[in-house]
Amino acid sequence: MGAAGSKLEKALGDQFPEGERYFGLENFGNTCYCNSVLQALYFCVPFREQLLEYYSNNKNIGDVEENLLTCLADLFSQISSQKKKTGVIAPKRFVQRLKKQNELFRSYMHQDAHEFLNFLLNELVDILEKEAQAAKSDQESSSPSENVANGPKSAQANGSTQKEPLVTWVHKNFQGILTNETKCLRCETVTARDETFFDLSLDIEQNSSITSCLKNFSSTETLNAEDKFFCDKCCSLQEAQKRMKIKKPPHILVIHLKRFKYIEQLGRYKKLSYRVVFPLELKLSNTVEDADSEYSLFAVVVHVGSGPNHGHYVSLVKSHNHWLFFDDENVEMIDESAVQTFFGSAQEYSSNTDHGYILFYESLGTSNKS
Repeated sequence: MGAAGSKLEKALGDQFPEGERYFGLENFGNTCYCNSVLQALYFCVPFREQLLEYYSNNKNIGDVEENLLTCLADLFSQISSQKKKTGVIAPKRFVQRLKKQNELFRSYMHQDAHEFLNFLLNELVDILEKEAQAAKSDQESSSPSENVANGPKSAQANGSTQKEPLVTWVHKNFQGILTNETKCLRCETVTARDETFFDLSLDIEQNSSITSCLKNFSSTETLNAEDKFFCDKCCSLQEAQKRMKIKKPPHILVIHLKRFKYIEQLGRYKKLSYRVVFPLELKLSNTVEDADSEYSLFAVVVHVGSGPNHGHYVSLVKSHNHWLFFDDENVEMIDESAVQTFFGSAQEYSSNTDHGYILFYESLGTSNKS
């Protein structure tokens, strides 16, 4: 990697960003699914900054039990504090912790990068929530007189805090809100239910685009026959129209393209190599407020291979206006125009099997570092 590292430094020359580090990650047999997602998260700058801040606030606490959050913070800190600008790091502790934590990732079979990303973000949230809860209990036990005086009130407050979940910095970066609207076609009452998300999983079609996939995601569906909706106002099952809209777009929008589809006739999953165009700049127009939210693409996790049970993951990352290609230990510079070679194949049987799978977009709106 020394040669490849120096090659990257030569390619960037004077334009090598001040203080930035471009390190490949060693693969432990089948951990490309993990490496590709970690690179995308490392170059998600607000997430990286908050994780490093967490690390500096917690590194002196000796009795912190090792968990996925401490291992990830440790890995990011290790990369960012390297003396060299480029090289290779072995994310050994993180991978060991991951396998210890979840048996799904223990085997040497091909793993799914989206499942890993989902598991990781939810795990980080769980750890942060538990830490906040523990800190709160410590605070309460250290001021017993106040506790007794406000006995019933604090019990009530605790009840309400459980209903009002803690908003961590992971939420602030990745969480958006969807609203599920159902309109009864008899009385025209609209029932809306909100749900949070860390990523949007989109069905894909051949020769389509992210914009058309998002439109389909929010398209109106009629509920009739066996799928009728129970309307509280009519007190009976009625035909209805249902649609999903984005109520609050996240700061970091993660889009997962559903490239692996279960085919009944085959009795197995098949990879859809469909060409789905993802733009460098994306406008979200299917939001509740109807105000366009603008996003810029900064990372793509790519699945390489013809089937769902084997293959490889790599990632493309935009850093300081340069695009980089991360393939485990190897890091190289690529031209922005090369990103479009990962849209997919217009024909079903194509020699190109490198397809964009998870897309990371950052909001161009106000920076969300609060």
